[in-house]
Amino acid sequence: MRFISTALLGAALLAGCTTFSKDGGFDAVSSTAKARLGQDAVIVKTDADRDAAAARTQALLAQPLSMDDAVQVALLNNRGLQASYAELGLAEADRVQAGRLPNPGFTFSRTHASNGDLNIGRSISASVLGILTLPLATHIEGRRFEQTKLETADAMLKVAADTRRAYIEAVAAQQAADYAEQVRDSADAGAELASRMRQAGNFSKLDSAREQAFYTESVAEFAQARQQAVLAREKLTRTMGLWGEDTRYRLPERLPDLPKERPDLKDVEQFAMENRLDIQAEKLRVQGVAASLGLTRATRFVNALDLGYLNNYETDKGREPGFEISVEIPIFDWGSAKVARAQAIYMQAANRLAQRVIDARSEVRESYSAYAIGYDVAKHYRDDVVPLRKTISDEMLLRYNGMLASVFELLADSREQAGAVNRYIDALKRYWLARTDLEQALGGRLPAPGATPEPLAASPQASAKNSQGK
Repeated sequence: MRFISTALLGAALLAGCTTFSKDGGFDAVSSTAKARLGQDAVIVKTDADRDAAAARTQALLAQPLSMDDAVQVALLNNRGLQASYAELGLAEADRVQAGRLPNPGFTFSRTHASNGDLNIGRSISASVLGILTLPLATHIEGRRFEQTKLETADAMLKVAADTRRAYIEAVAAQQAADYAEQVRDSADAGAELASRMRQAGNFSKLDSAREQAFYTESVAEFAQARQQAVLAREKLTRTMGLWGEDTRYRLPERLPDLPKERPDLKDVEQFAMENRLDIQAEKLRVQGVAASLGLTRATRFVNALDLGYLNNYETDKGREPGFEISVEIPIFDWGSAKVARAQAIYMQAANRLAQRVIDARSEVRESYSAYAIGYDVAKHYRDDVVPLRKTISDEMLLRYNGMLASVFELLADSREQAGAVNRYIDALKRYWLARTDLEQALGGRLPAPGATPEPLAASPQASAKNSQGK
């Protein structure tokens, strides 16, 4: 009884210090957003929070939206992201519940014997097994809480990356639609002039048909470009979580300029292994499964251990105080199935972690290659192709002014220049998309030269202790 009383007292003390944290685990998400995105992650719980988020959204939408502003709007308004924040509350509730003492059971009976004797039975029982395993169960749930923090922060980073992609697609589609409209207007002017010259007998039927065909094709291409711009904008709107009047936001006329230089990033695979939150979360998952396996092995024979205090009363015997212990006897089930199941779950988690690491390294190599090649191609268009097309256009205009070139040659050159600009827009879009993919593959922004990743928490054990108030 002394040992049991000591165990009950220790468990009570442990249960007393397992409380809800002030931030609910959201500080880890907020600090990740600030460190890796330069933005503010906000959890909306009250009307005041909602009003503050709406006011800040209105301020951001009052001017043409930049890429960083679009990410901030998504962090304020994306409902799916807000729903994922609820996982923090669920995980913390499980952690606190694991640290609570199991409720005792009370049994009362009152019977009359045939001879008139009165029997009264009263007992209070509690699960000794639940009390003895309370520290380990609390530790396991604390680790899961830390894992949930990592997974929630990673979900926030994924929403930010999706917003960047949607923003790049929307601005590029709008810019392409503007150029398609210019090509259509140019083709319209050429077709109108060709028709008049054909009527005057100064233009062949073949050349007139070519101009008309180009015009009809440019009309269809402009319609498709405009529809693509609408689709891309709506995708961005959904990602940012906007509706109503807020959907009338303005986008800039063009994508951000290509950086002057492309940094030569080294050891990106190693950086990703240390920096990616999904890998850190998988590691905690494997550690948690291993701890659960140890618990299963310790309790496979004792599945139901109950301790109770008895206080029976019989009219002929009086009170009979004492206690009883009930334990399940492992005759038919020795717990081997439970251990085998736990081992299978552990191997499953370990192999998933290994596959996640393999996939992550491949994603880093793939995205870095696309990033480097995308930059070189966009730079080639910016520094070589577009300037050459402009030079040709300027020379063609001089020839036209000197009556050495026809208006149709001038229009054809203008269309070719617009085509080169469109290809540059596409190359620039591909670069920014590749950069976004690389940032996500690395777990945040591109690393600065010589930078080392900062872990979200010093260690799961330390974080678990802090969250319990120790």
